[in-house]
Amino acid sequence: MMELKKAKVDPSTVEKDFALGEVHDIGANLYVEAEQLSAEELEQEGAKVLRILDWRIMPILYVTYVIQFLGMVPHVSLLFTRPGCSSHSAFHIDKLSLNYASAYTLIPDLGLEGQRYSWVAAIFNFGYLFWAIPANLLIQKLPVAKYMGGMLLTWSVLVVAHIGAKNYAGILVLRFLLGMAEAGVSPCMMVITSMFYKRSEQPLRMAIWLSANGMATMVGALLGFGLGHSHNTNLHSWQLIFLTIGLLNFVCGGVFLAVMPDSPSSARFLTHRQRVVAVRRVAENMIGVKTRKIKLSQAIENVYDVKVLCCACIGIACGVINGGVSNFASSLIKGFGFSGIYATLLQLPTGAFEAAIVPICGIVATYVPNSRCIVLAVVSLVPFGGLLGIRFTSLDHRWTLVGCTWLQYIIGAPVIVSWNLLSTNVAGHTKRAFANGIWFTMYAAGNVAGANIFFAREAPRYYSALTGLLVCYAGIIVLSILAYVVMRWENARRDGQVEAVDGTREEISSKAILDGFKDMTDMESKHFRYAL
Repeated sequence: MMELKKAKVDPSTVEKDFALGEVHDIGANLYVEAEQLSAEELEQEGAKVLRILDWRIMPILYVTYVIQFLGMVPHVSLLFTRPGCSSHSAFHIDKLSLNYASAYTLIPDLGLEGQRYSWVAAIFNFGYLFWAIPANLLIQKLPVAKYMGGMLLTWSVLVVAHIGAKNYAGILVLRFLLGMAEAGVSPCMMVITSMFYKRSEQPLRMAIWLSANGMATMVGALLGFGLGHSHNTNLHSWQLIFLTIGLLNFVCGGVFLAVMPDSPSSARFLTHRQRVVAVRRVAENMIGVKTRKIKLSQAIENVYDVKVLCCACIGIACGVINGGVSNFASSLIKGFGFSGIYATLLQLPTGAFEAAIVPICGIVATYVPNSRCIVLAVVSLVPFGGLLGIRFTSLDHRWTLVGCTWLQYIIGAPVIVSWNLLSTNVAGHTKRAFANGIWFTMYAAGNVAGANIFFAREAPRYYSALTGLLVCYAGIIVLSILAYVVMRWENARRDGQVEAVDGTREEISSKAILDGFKDMTDMESKHFRYAL
């Protein structure tokens, strides 16, 4: 595949298109200025700008994701029962992945025994489903950092509001609203990364901040355990957990609003010249910086775009796996012969697995050219093998079974690689907004399904669930290969057609960049090339 980089665009061409109303991108003016710089100046300044971005953008994204995901610990894992609950309640708690269950009293305090707790755990995903596409459209229309900061603050207020929940109906409403607030956070992170980094740099950066989930899992387990043993307060232990996590998120949201820029052109920590260089760097992504205009035709294009459909199906597969594993890991481990407290402790290493494996996949996808689809397929083989181990290993080998269960927490790697496939290979801002919205909608639906494929009658093996998870991983592998073949074939077809008409690779690249600033989709621009 031809490399499209360091191309020059005639400034008058951009200005002419701007005057004709064809360019609405917020970075177009800075890009015109960048064309006055030499290739040597761009290279030297670009390296400096990259270092500044890594020190200013990445720490904010990482810490924000840790703190925000901590807010998920008392929701997705709600961790709250007490000695003396009935055996039915204890089983139900374990079945729903209240991974750090201890002597907390949320369930009896709010009357969440039995099936009610299933709905409390599930309704978060329905809120997410409801708001996934609208959230992505708002990201396109609004300043992304301000929108995300507002959602973080809203999230934190909702978390603290759990303290005042008195009954089943109240907690249902709060969790539905939490799902809506959560729906925009990860897409915002993706958009911010694509606005500040070249697509060759994105896999590693996205993997780094997603690996914060693993860190949050470990920190959250210890935080929940410690706060759960604080008894000299007027609040129940579960209320104290919600208060602490909510306040942390509120502070984080305020800091995010204060320091995170909405785009390279508004980054106060960069000089004007550095902003020009920052825009010039990401122009090579061939998708522009950002356009607020909504185009319905771009949204419709997703329906017949094979790679978007592949990623959407990968999204639902990832969701099923995540929903199943996160909700039933403790059930699996207890079925291997470990007591309740050991089943809890044996889940702590899963955070370390995610924190280590996800960045490794990001490094490979960043430094090995055109390896994204291959990484996606290969990393899915590892937990696939782990599921086969759980299915066929004797219960006498319980530590082997635990190790195979730990491998399921690598699901963060397929998630981040599929995100990156979308962020780097879908041009047209409305098309990307809808593509991201579709992915996250499918992911939320998968989480709902994944939480309902484990049947108590099949414990401890859960044959039906294991079969479903195996099918999902197999599907991810097949779909990643299909996406690779389709994009590679399309690149070759475009190379053959365009070189004959447009001349040198530099001329082709310059037109691809200009198409990005015109908000053309990857299917509309014959000069766009896919990153495999």
